[in-house]
Amino acid sequence: MPDIDAIDDAIRTAFAPSGTLRVTINHGNAVIAKCDADGVLSGVSVDLARALAERLGLPVTLLPFPSAGQAVAAVESGAADVGFFARDPQRARDIAFTMPEVLIEGSYLVRHDAPFLWNEDVDRPGVRITVGLGSAYDLHLSRTIRHATIERAPTSPAVVGVFLESGSDVAAGVRQQLEADALTRSDLRLLPWCFMTIEQAMGIHRSRGPAAARVLARFIEDAKADGSVDSALARHGITDVRVAPLIAADGR
Repeated sequence: MPDIDAIDDAIRTAFAPSGTLRVTINHGNAVIAKCDADGVLSGVSVDLARALAERLGLPVTLLPFPSAGQAVAAVESGAADVGFFARDPQRARDIAFTMPEVLIEGSYLVRHDAPFLWNEDVDRPGVRITVGLGSAYDLHLSRTIRHATIERAPTSPAVVGVFLESGSDVAAGVRQQLEADALTRSDLRLLPWCFMTIEQAMGIHRSRGPAAARVLARFIEDAKADGSVDSALARHGITDVRVAPLIAADGR
């Protein structure tokens, strides 16, 4: 029986019509990527992008973006071929997602004297929540918050600064980033537990066809199965992040 996920010229063209695989890297989420002062990218998503290009037999160009919203927009517009971002139903209208490669916690950061004890306490009239524009938790909270007001910082790394400067009540974001910010001050604390699990995945525009989407999905499952994702997390010093469960060949 032929391999339905074999890499041929048609698959390569679907992934990279220009002949070079263009991959968005969101360095606004330090769990998956970082960009140093010289503009050098590193991280789990960088390693996986290069591994995907190698599997496809294509050269690769990494396209850095400071926010998930900008990275998603690049794939939606055709300025990029594939990208790394959290699975979300709004994004899935145009983007075919893999299953997640890692699971990241979304948490709330508040001032020490804030009246909030639990995540549920945040959704009250008059409460202001700062999020990163277009981030997974922006999309999630925009659907689920009923009483509090959502205010948007331009990027996820800017959330805590905007939260402090604006007098907002709550900063929402990736737990590791908020923990790092909280360590620089004595007047901030994280609320216990997470308000969402961010399913970090890869995606390709649906117009590239189901065969390309299937190859991308297989790539991520193989990277989890052979330890590539776990090794990349360890190599880049990323702790307290779970590799997502494998999806069986029958989809379970």
